[in-house]
Amino acid sequence: MRAPHDQHFLSDEDAVQKISDFCDVKGVKVLEIGPGRGVLTRALLDRGAEVIAIELDGTLTSYLKSVFQKEIESGRFTLIHGDAIKCELPAFEKIVANLPYSASSKITFRLLELGFSEAVLMYQKEFAERMIALPGTSNCGRLSIMVQTYAKVMPLLELSPESFSPPPEVDSMVVKITPKKELTYPIKDRSFYAKLVRELFSHRRKTLKKALKISSHILGEDNVKEIIYKSPDEILKKRPEELTLKEFSDLSNAVE
Repeated sequence: MRAPHDQHFLSDEDAVQKISDFCDVKGVKVLEIGPGRGVLTRALLDRGAEVIAIELDGTLTSYLKSVFQKEIESGRFTLIHGDAIKCELPAFEKIVANLPYSASSKITFRLLELGFSEAVLMYQKEFAERMIALPGTSNCGRLSIMVQTYAKVMPLLELSPESFSPPPEVDSMVVKITPKKELTYPIKDRSFYAKLVRELFSHRRKTLKKALKISSHILGEDNVKEIIYKSPDEILKKRPEELTLKEFSDLSNAVE
């Protein structure tokens, strides 16, 4: 089977086994996004998981239906033909997936909103490195702050292009994401927090005070005035990438 839509299928059997063993899936409803040819699906089923797979490509869904016909009939495998960014998802507990790299950001944010107990996800290495970049470092961005606000991220495995068929032009990385049961720095309004982080990093080269003023039409003029009034000058002089998780939390919570 040829790779449609510029897909790159995981073909390294050793990597498949490692990824499947990174979390306990026995008796657990596991969401898999982008199952491709089903090699990871098979490994998860062999470990006792009940797999719910979301596949966008119609050719692949037909192929997967034929390969996993018995598992579908027994109820251990549910296959949904749809877009993981927007399709309705049934209940699940954990996620194990080789995410489509072009949609990694949108899918990750959606999964964090939906909630899960544990996720083992493969990303383009550069994307994963930005996800785990520490607040206050130059590689830190919106992705770093939003993910680390709500979850712990641990790098697990790096894969070269040769682990895929056909080989992509980039290296890949597998990470484990574990949502925090209690936030280290509480957020009063998660919607406003997300908007604030997004707007500040869209002006990441500006000082915080300038970035806030530029974004006042989106964040609300009164909200921006309140944040500036309640924030110390040393914070307002920083750039967004220099802020800590606590400082982002304080900025957002300054708005009544």
